[in-house]
Amino acid sequence: MADALTDNVPANTGPAGGKPPLFGLSFLDNLADMTMLRQVGLMVGLAASVAIGFAVVLWSQQPDYRPLYGSLAGMDAKQVTETLAAADIAYTVEPNSGALLVKADDVARARLKLAAAGVTPTDSNIGFEILDKDQGLGTSQFMEATRYRRGLEGELARTISSLNNVKAARVHLAIPKSSVFVRDERKPSASVLVELYAGRSLEPGQVLAIINLVATSVPELSKSQITVVDQKGNLLSDQSENSELTMAGKQFDYSRRMEGLLTQRVHNILQPVLGNDRYKAEVSADVDFSAVESTSEQFNPDQPALRSEQSTNEQRTASNGPQGVPGALSNQPPGPATAPQQTGQAAGAGAGMVQPGQPLLDANGQQIMDPATGQPMLAPYPADKRTQSTRNFELDRSISHTKQQQGKVNRLSVAVVIDDKVNVNPANGEITQVPWTSDQLARFTRLVQDAVGFDASRGDSVSVINVPFSAERAEVIADIPFYSQPWFWDVLKQGLGVLFILVLVFGVLRPVLNNLTGNGRNKQVAGIGSDAELAGMGGLDGELANDRVSLGGPKSILLPSPSEGYDAQLNAIKSLVAEDPGRVAQVVKEWINADE
Repeated sequence: MADALTDNVPANTGPAGGKPPLFGLSFLDNLADMTMLRQVGLMVGLAASVAIGFAVVLWSQQPDYRPLYGSLAGMDAKQVTETLAAADIAYTVEPNSGALLVKADDVARARLKLAAAGVTPTDSNIGFEILDKDQGLGTSQFMEATRYRRGLEGELARTISSLNNVKAARVHLAIPKSSVFVRDERKPSASVLVELYAGRSLEPGQVLAIINLVATSVPELSKSQITVVDQKGNLLSDQSENSELTMAGKQFDYSRRMEGLLTQRVHNILQPVLGNDRYKAEVSADVDFSAVESTSEQFNPDQPALRSEQSTNEQRTASNGPQGVPGALSNQPPGPATAPQQTGQAAGAGAGMVQPGQPLLDANGQQIMDPATGQPMLAPYPADKRTQSTRNFELDRSISHTKQQQGKVNRLSVAVVIDDKVNVNPANGEITQVPWTSDQLARFTRLVQDAVGFDASRGDSVSVINVPFSAERAEVIADIPFYSQPWFWDVLKQGLGVLFILVLVFGVLRPVLNNLTGNGRNKQVAGIGSDAELAGMGGLDGELANDRVSLGGPKSILLPSPSEGYDAQLNAIKSLVAEDPGRVAQVVKEWINADE
């Protein structure tokens, strides 16, 4: 039995010289005890962990790249790279989208360098430069017209592409050949395809601008013969539907601009008096956009005017008396004579009886002499006299043709609210608010009326009232969250890198190394029994108190040293029994055989 104990309980399992094995040597010994598959898996896991750690560190240190250009299409890639390399600007190309990326701090400098070098994106449209190419002597008229049309289409496409919302454009012109016959004459037409940026659209006014641009660039091209389509196939040039909406939009914009102008006038007149944020003003304008034409004709009967006058005066005198007028009356004898009652009547009657051209006689029968000539006055011959006058009068009349201008202001409504007046006590600096007086509000009202052009005849209204403002009227500006700050993502990347390295070291590498070193220690177990039993077997003295003992068998298993205590030894032996009961049974059997 002494021989068995001598074989199973070594005096010292440590290396020569009494020193414990180095950590590295123990690790290599434990690694050598593993199977080839476990060794390969361990090496691959360690290499992968180290590689992932380096990748995370490099990712955390990688700078933030921003797109310089969305794509290198239409640019000389070689010239771009040479310019950036000469300026010592790091760049990369995103493989999926083809975007050119540079560091966030170098975006502005890179754009300036490329602009200085003349590197700018160019389109693929061919303009009038196609006409600069040499043409052969045998070029037909058809080819010349086709080249001109292609150049014109390219120039129009470039112009349309310069709009803000348009990414690219294509123009197709259908220009028929001119004919000398009127019945064979055909008008040209055009179609425009616009490619818009993502999330953007063209307003009706912009579509109309494109139509007018193309129509005025091609001779005899009417706006109704132009079609505008976007890349999604939506028809944009439907003028019958958009004309009314376009007009309504322009009218609305005109009203808002007028209201904004009047509000700015009120602001300019009240700000120096009241200060900032001490009042609020709004103007509402009722604008009439109806077009009215009127013609009026007015007459004034109190002021007649002679327009024309026509007067006729006819007088005819016969030199001979009646001569043989046929009829019964001329052949009748004269009537009986009657004696006049008065002398004047007798003379008149006698004179009336004198034949035309005969001397005139007075009452005494004497000839009447003409005092001017001294000749006897003769009885006048029969005469006809007619006078006619026509006068045309014209009344005062006025004709006026009036065409009212669109955008006439029918009525203005102005509302102004003023905060209380702020008074500061110069003695103690106390601030108090008192309402404005009625006279002061009346003065403010007159100022506002003069500023907006108040007209009472059209029903304008201006209201200026004094109301104390709320203490929380100021707009609260939301703070920018910390995760939106530019430094946050850099710090987060650094923190994630450090955290991942710590997890990799303490969660993966350390347990693996502890497992390797722990297996070495678990193999070095001592024999079964208490300190006293171990000391009594084979006459063990105190020199073996700190040595580790092992269970004999095909492969020795180290037990804790006696100095570690009874509980540690018992727990180690229990774990060994549970793990490999066959080996423990073999050791006990050898002990029994040795005792016999």
